[in-house]
Amino acid sequence: MNHTYVIIMAGGVGTRFWPFSRTSYPKQFHDVLGTGRTLLQQTADRFNGICPPENIFIVTSSLYRDLCLQQLPQLHSDQVLCEPVARNTAPCIAYACYKIAQRDPEANVVVAPADHIILKEEEFQRTIKTALDATQNRDILVTLGIQPSRPDTGYGYIQYVPEGDEPVKKVKTFTEKPNLELARQFVDSGEFVWNAGIFVWNIQAIIKAFKAYLPETAEIFEEGAADYYQDSEARFIDKAYSLCGSVSIDNGVMEKADNVYVVLSDFGWSDLGTWKSLYEVSDKNHDLNVVDGHVLLYDTKNCIIKTPKERLVAINGLDGYIVAEYDNVLMICRKEDEQKVKAFVADAKERGGEYV
Repeated sequence: MNHTYVIIMAGGVGTRFWPFSRTSYPKQFHDVLGTGRTLLQQTADRFNGICPPENIFIVTSSLYRDLCLQQLPQLHSDQVLCEPVARNTAPCIAYACYKIAQRDPEANVVVAPADHIILKEEEFQRTIKTALDATQNRDILVTLGIQPSRPDTGYGYIQYVPEGDEPVKKVKTFTEKPNLELARQFVDSGEFVWNAGIFVWNIQAIIKAFKAYLPETAEIFEEGAADYYQDSEARFIDKAYSLCGSVSIDNGVMEKADNVYVVLSDFGWSDLGTWKSLYEVSDKNHDLNVVDGHVLLYDTKNCIIKTPKERLVAINGLDGYIVAEYDNVLMICRKEDEQKVKAFVADAKERGGEYV
């Protein structure tokens, strides 16, 4: 029996990627990079050879169950776990892990978001196998760490103990999304890496951690032992989520645990959280523009432009802008102001639900 499992978290709406990412059709279900595969499909493809298709579980909103099954037809409906409401990553991971534990108490698990970009697939697989080897028979929680290229407040930061030649390093501190001043200090020190949000552990280690650091969450999902894989599972999960608080796995477990390790990684990672992050990983033309659309450009540079193929768009005199059109919404915004997108979404919501 292959004891390796993969949990893909695919429930987010991706507000910062509006208007492309909408409540009805979030970014993980789009072919963002123009490869012919959506972000969700690319994430599942990435684990070919790591685990069999029947050991992949998707955790998503009940709104996206059918989308997941359409895009990943190799999965059985039992492998798409539907959250009735969003409760952040700790309940999401607890649900999947307790369900897997019911089937296989020897499971070794990878947890990955559905909307990340990995440019070096072979290196990614090698890194994952290194982490799985480390967690197979040890009571440790492993995360993947990325060398930071800038002080960014959108990532968690990991300070590790640099001793020895082993690729799996003991974590000294774990800080989720610091303010800008602290992020600068972290990057300047050279002792920190970004938390990629990809975790590896064996099922007994994570259940032990839930019991120690989030005992209420542990108790809630333990009670579902008789319901997992049964017709009663959905009813149980509705009740469980009504009792769960909203907490991230980072705050709830990783920052508190003393058995956290990190694998230093370099596999061309981006969390694709914003338009600017898509710009950074995309191919650019001679004017440093990223263009996906039917476009005429004049005196325009350093822009990312994503518009419908059936519409001709002429742009003159822009430098450093996002121009994005999707489903009757056009957004034009300076790249440096991309954090304002959330405010745009809030204001658009007041104009009508069809815009968000």
